[in-house]
Amino acid sequence: MSDHTDHDAIVLAGGAARRLGGADKPALSVGGRPLLDRVLAACPDAAITVVVGPGRPAVRAVVHALEDPPGGGPLAALEAGLRHTTAPTVLVLSADLPFLTPATVRTLLTEATRPAAGDDGAPSPDGAVLRDGEGRDQPLVAAYRTEPLRRLLALLRAERGDLAGLPLRPLLAELALERVPDATSTASFDCDTWEDLSAARARIREHGNVLDEWITAVKAELGIELDVDTTELLDLARDAAHGVARPAAPLTTFLIGYAAGQQGGDVTELARRAAALANRWAAEEPERDGGTAAGSGASTGTKPAE
Repeated sequence: MSDHTDHDAIVLAGGAARRLGGADKPALSVGGRPLLDRVLAACPDAAITVVVGPGRPAVRAVVHALEDPPGGGPLAALEAGLRHTTAPTVLVLSADLPFLTPATVRTLLTEATRPAAGDDGAPSPDGAVLRDGEGRDQPLVAAYRTEPLRRLLALLRAERGDLAGLPLRPLLAELALERVPDATSTASFDCDTWEDLSAARARIREHGNVLDEWITAVKAELGIELDVDTTELLDLARDAAHGVARPAAPLTTFLIGYAAGQQGGDVTELARRAAALANRWAAEEPERDGGTAAGSGASTGTKPAE
């Protein structure tokens, strides 16, 4: 199994963003979080994370670097980032990927670090690149072995004298790369225009996405790592609202979170215990047709008033 901890990350956060009117693209938000922070959240295990571009706040500790000249393009930015990395594998990511996930990053790392298949088999790849749903390689959603990347950049600089303005694709043509499919073009979706940004903001509010996106945003804002079983908590909120009182729903889910933090307990197990309590509570209520709770008259020996 590949050691996913032995890698660094370079996030390219420069560029003029001309199609966005020169806006600071990495600072634009989707779901209340800057695009840069969303990308950083997808690569939390990098030993060193270098953000290449103008200095700006980030959700976690990073190394800031600037390409020479500033705005010199992706190859110059990549070279600037590599100066600060030491791991044998490096993630190279653009800062405008709102839907990149840790799962996609892990897949890229697995494919990029796949060992050679024996003496007669295929050699180890030089990296792995995401391929979108239209069959286009995305070189800024990729993992590369550091050594061949450094070697080719040095050759290009020796030939050209300057990397400013050069595109990435001639470099990638010299690398043996695995392709990781992104059939729905979700992880590779980037925000180059205001229309792209609006589409990303609309997508996170779709019915099937909104709760997971909101929970992820809240966890990031509060600086917590916690597995949340959304279905279990929603069932608990329903039981508390119906069996106790409507305001009990948010209060109970708050107490579950507090207990998990204080006790280090499992949220799912705590939610089940609280749900069972809500059901026991509800079972003691008089029947809704005006009757009394089961056994209430018999247990006291009193005769109901006529």
